Amino acid sequence: MNQSNSNNGNNKQSLKGITRISVSGYKSLYDECSIEVRPLTILAGANSSGKSSIMQPLLLMKQTLEATYDPGALLLSGANVKFTSVEQFISKVPGRERNDEFTVQMEIDNNQSVKNIFKKFPQQTVQLMRTIVKQDEKTTSLSESMLPENVVNILPEKYHDIYELIKETDSFKDELFFIIDRNRCFFEFALYDLINQKKFTKGNAFFIPTYPNNTEIFGGYIREIIHLPGLRGNPERNYQTTAIGSAFPGTFENYVASIINHWQKPRDKSLQELADALETLGLTCKVQAKQLNDTQVELRVGRLPRNADAKDDMVNIADVGFGVSQTLPVLVALLVAKPGQLVYIEQPEIHLHPRAQVAMAEILANAAKRGVKVVIETHSDRLILAIQSLVAEGNLSPDLVKLHWFTRQEDGITRINSADLDETGAFGDWPEDFGDISLQLENRYLSAAEARLMQGIHGS
Repeated sequence: MNQSNSNNGNNKQSLKGITRISVSGYKSLYDECSIEVRPLTILAGANSSGKSSIMQPLLLMKQTLEATYDPGALLLSGANVKFTSVEQFISKVPGRERNDEFTVQMEIDNNQSVKNIFKKFPQQTVQLMRTIVKQDEKTTSLSESMLPENVVNILPEKYHDIYELIKETDSFKDELFFIIDRNRCFFEFALYDLINQKKFTKGNAFFIPTYPNNTEIFGGYIREIIHLPGLRGNPERNYQTTAIGSAFPGTFENYVASIINHWQKPRDKSLQELADALETLGLTCKVQAKQLNDTQVELRVGRLPRNADAKDDMVNIADVGFGVSQTLPVLVALLVAKPGQLVYIEQPEIHLHPRAQVAMAEILANAAKRGVKVVIETHSDRLILAIQSLVAEGNLSPDLVKLHWFTRQEDGITRINSADLDETGAFGDWPEDFGDISLQLENRYLSAAEARLMQGIHGS
């Protein structure tokens, strides 16, 4: 594998946000598998090789954090991932020990990480067993079974003043103590009010400051993940009006119409950038939103892909090919995402002509150069080769790109091979090369055509 030393000034941006994801005990990821997340991260490999599995635990946590109620440690069936049983994703490998545990670890900004250990017990839903936090080279393990006297010994420095204040105040010293409490899918420090039997945040005699906890620090990055699944819904005549913020609960395609409508009001430059991207892909020359009433928005697109004189020739998005409705959410997500925010796109090339797949590489690269964390799961050799070409042409720093190839071994366990690009866009050999498959298919066709031709010559 090639190691790149290139630097075009974007390395500082690449350190923002989620920088590594590690998973074990989940589906085919029996042993711990880890991927580095750069501004343009590519997940490739055969079907059922584990590409989706490395991201799904974060999506489970995302829908857990976004639930309007406390669903327990994990919400199994939600907008991003749907399961009916833990059995459907706990690793099962013949001949290997099964302990009904799985782990997910997330690193942020290259210097902080959190690891959650979940377990399924008989006749119970999945439980959070432990949260392990690493900050400033200090590792802290949190468990709900920890006694208050043990919790005090691992309190972060910022809590020490609170603890001393409580002990010096007669009215509180026997009533308040620190515990480990579950907040959705994280364990964190909490003050407990023994008298009122509840978590404590403020006292009558003094104010106890509240510090950002694990759910706020790490959960904030997870909640901000923009997720575009492989199937991004059928084109609709009208779309529901949605709120627009920095986070997009559920899957992103539900927000596209309202975002475009919002961009129209101040004539946001993103609207023109969106139109330019659509035209670059050869899909349409214009897109516009129309607010029909308080609850519905219509999306209309130019009927012709490239015709400046016909930009008023608009039709409902449901009356054009699937390529527009499946690609529009990708383009809008890349434009709305801010530096450090993770955008996870399953098959950005879906329903796109090969020429458009090549053009998509530049659009993904532009988002990466802004500092957006773009993670794509792809089966397109053209898309990968186009990204390599951008690097070789000097239009994309190789430091911004990371490639991960997923392979499922004969025992059913996934292995990940990771590679960096060098300044020529080269990355070495995959365990199975997309290009080799294309060449093999071309040779197969030419051999068959030649044989048929020779057969016809001899037959005559």
